[in-house]
Amino acid sequence: MRGTSGASLAQAQERFEPVLRAAGEGAFALGEQLLTVAAALDASVPLRRALADPSRSGEEKAALAADLLREGFDGRVVDLVSGVARGRWARDVDIADAVEHLGVDAVLASAEARGALERVEDELFRITRSLVGEREARRVLTETSTDPARRKAFVDALLAGKVDPVTQFLAERATIAPRGRRFVATLVWLGEVAAQRRRRLVASVTTGAVLSQAQQDRLSALLERAYGRAVQLNVTVDPEVLGGLRVQVGADVVDSTVLSRLADARRRLVS
Repeated sequence: MRGTSGASLAQAQERFEPVLRAAGEGAFALGEQLLTVAAALDASVPLRRALADPSRSGEEKAALAADLLREGFDGRVVDLVSGVARGRWARDVDIADAVEHLGVDAVLASAEARGALERVEDELFRITRSLVGEREARRVLTETSTDPARRKAFVDALLAGKVDPVTQFLAERATIAPRGRRFVATLVWLGEVAAQRRRRLVASVTTGAVLSQAQQDRLSALLERAYGRAVQLNVTVDPEVLGGLRVQVGADVVDSTVLSRLADARRRLVS
């Protein structure tokens, strides 16, 4: 989300952060409720439009949200969603995106409270890496024609007892409620949200050979100087990359692989 919607999300995160800190591990339950709200917003276009309608006053929209959530929801969730409804949203779908983001952030905050956030971030990345080349597994986890119960069972069989409970919860949700995204893309986004909680940028690095620790340290230092922030390297080895490496930080891509240089040479020859 950008512009007005991005600013509204940032304001909601700032207001909610003290609540998450105070909740500790109990932030998990708040996250579950927020993700339930996000699912309800996805399921109802009229509701999204009503809560994002710029012609309504912020107070009117906040009151509508509070009325809808008063029964069965934690008061802290009601207050947060009411505050979100007061914001300005460029598109009605942005309000659902924001509530989902806040829900994921709360679930991750519960892991942070018990010192497991770095582990969760690492596990999310390792799952994505384990699926490289596993076309059939990705198909089962992604295709909407597959029964959601089957997709969840597949994730459970893959991860049960091997990862942190927060990792498993997020991976299950990524395949049950993908919200139009592919499974791996959702896990990448979840890892980025985890990195944001750790005040780090994520650099996705693809290389043809294993990088030594010294090489990783040099690359981290270069990126940290360039971006002015700590950087988390997620390194994937792809045998099809013949040399060099590809680094992606958010929307920025630095591609110095041999294949990229060959492709550039071909483009120049035919231009």
